[in-house]
Amino acid sequence: MSMPYYVAPEQVMKDRADYARKGIARGRALIGSLFAEGIILCAENPSRSLHKVSEIYDRIAFAGVGKYNEFDQLRVAGIRHADTKGYAYSREDVEARSLANIYAQYLGQVFTHEMKPLEVEILVAELGRESSESRLYHLLYDGTVVDERDFAVLGGDSEAISERFRDGFDREADLPTALKRSIAALAGHERTLGATDLEVAVLVDRMERRTFRRLSADELEALLKNELES
Repeated sequence: MSMPYYVAPEQVMKDRADYARKGIARGRALIGSLFAEGIILCAENPSRSLHKVSEIYDRIAFAGVGKYNEFDQLRVAGIRHADTKGYAYSREDVEARSLANIYAQYLGQVFTHEMKPLEVEILVAELGRESSESRLYHLLYDGTVVDERDFAVLGGDSEAISERFRDGFDREADLPTALKRSIAALAGHERTLGATDLEVAVLVDRMERRTFRRLSADELEALLKNELES
């Protein structure tokens, strides 16, 4: 009678973490940061139809990197949860914090109990109101939640990008400046990223119920051109 093959739990967790990190690192990076008017989400994404950044609810946005079909399922689930909660209670009761906790529980459950972890990192961003600050909740593949203070970098070479972005970060920067710094951090010193290589959206209070707005390629080109000329 053959003995079952034994693997220490610590090794299993390490192997799953390594597997998830390698999958996420193969994807293009994304930066979510605060700026003077709200929150900007800037991703390296040449696709015009497969979005990394999307609206979840009135003041909440979702961003993901890694395996597209996996983080898109999380996006859809988040929209359904927010819609159900807003309908059952009130729209003001839908918060990024509770949504991030639900995502964390699901990611942690999959990482611990399933054979393959989700190869994703996600960001849940909420634009603050007069009585509350804007929030950035960065969730890792194992369910870890990081309440980021100023900005978050997901996927790709996140450590190097974070260092580049941190050097010139300013919470009071206007949109063109915040966009330029995000692009410079994503591109590094050896590349150039144009409007067609990017996906950019903002959460900005426009005195309307919804605050999410996706920037078109023409808008991006105009913003970058104005920043260069100024």
